[in-house]
This record gives sequence, structure tokens and C-alpha cells, in this order.
Amino acid sequence: MITLVDAIDALLPQTQCTKCGYQGCRPYAEAIARGDADINQCPPGGAAAVLKLAQLLGREQKALNPANGVEKPRAAALIDESRCIGCMLCIHACPVDAIVGSPKQMHTVLTEFCTGCDLCVPPCPVDCIEMVELEALAERGNRHATALAGQSVEAIAAIALNRYQFHQLRLEHEKVEREQRLAKKTGAMLARLESLTIGHDLDRKKAAVRAAIERARARLAGQNDTPFKTKS
Repeated sequence: MITLVDAIDALLPQTQCTKCGYQGCRPYAEAIARGDADINQCPPGGAAAVLKLAQLLGREQKALNPANGVEKPRAAALIDESRCIGCMLCIHACPVDAIVGSPKQMHTVLTEFCTGCDLCVPPCPVDCIEMVELEALAERGNRHATALAGQSVEAIAAIALNRYQFHQLRLEHEKVEREQRLAKKTGAMLARLESLTIGHDLDRKKAAVRAAIERARARLAGQNDTPFKTKS
């Protein structure tokens, strides 16, 4: 059964850019459905998205809220590979895994999957990323930009949503794996402590080890929840 949130979310561009003030298109759709957000807070969707939302919800059409940004032609990130230092910050910032590379190695953008969210730009410490309009990229010979320029908004949004959902699943899988590694390490530490401790306060030492592990787990959780720092 299609809910109101589903219907609203289907009209959004799925850039996951957070310009609407929410952490993605789905949270924004939920906020609209609750009445906590207006229909004119999505710059990537622009006037067309505002009109569709107004028609769906029976509201009056309005101009895009300038506090959220301005409507611009579709663009994609482009990395100056000669200046890239391989810091990985842009890769971690991308909500659709459209940037590939290894630590201390050159990174590159998969134009066909880039949503143009520009979330990768602020974290870059060497300013080697720029947003380039698809038309300009196509003129430079980027065949993926040419293909994107010929696709419908709905088709591009569907690809972006699929990439975003896969990205979220990957992060959750990595979180579970980290927890499993931590649990295994904890068990090994406790077993070693028990085997080496004879006639000492074993319970106290076990508690100290567990406390240290919990502090490590809390720091790890804090790193996962804290947005990457950007340049001032």
C-alpha cells in the first residue's frame, strides 16, 4: 500500500543533498506529511517539484524558499585528479557511493551515479572538487554526462534512490562487522586475562577491560554519528 509519504518521496529528486534542512529526501517527505515542512524547500527539484507537490497535496503553488538555496541546472562533481591527495573525505561524504578511490590514491567521480548534491565539496582539504553542469561535462567529452542529459527526472531519481539505499545497507553492514570484531577482541582479551591471572582480583580486572571496551564502542558510535568537519 502506497502511503502519503511514499507519494511525496516519489516526487523528490533523490539527490539526498540535505538542502531542504533534513538528512535526505525521505525524512523531508515525512516532515511534509506531518506538516512540519513546506513544499518549497527542495532546490534540486525546483519549481517543477514544488508544483507536483502542490498538486498532490491540494496546496497552493509557491516560489522556492531562498533560505534553502536556488534552482540550478543539473551538475555533477569533478575531481582535479592532479591535486587529489586521497584523503577519502569526499568518499565518506557521498550519499550514493559515486566516488571511488583508495587511501592516499587518486579518487574519481562516477558521473553516471553522481546526484549533484555537492556534499563532497566542503570536506575536501585541497579544494580539488568542483561542481560542473552536465552540459559542460558533455562538451568535454564525458559520455555519462551526455547520457544523463537525455534521461528523464524520474529515471535519474530512481537510479539515485537505488544507490542511496545500497549505500545505507553497506553502512549498516560495516557497522555490524565492526561490532562483531570488537566483541571478538573483547572475548579474546578477557580469556587471556583469565588465563594469566591467578590469585588476583580477576573480577575487578574484567570490569576494567569491559569498561575500556565500552569507552571504545562509545567513541566509535560518536564518530559514526558526527558529520565530517568542513573547512572554516
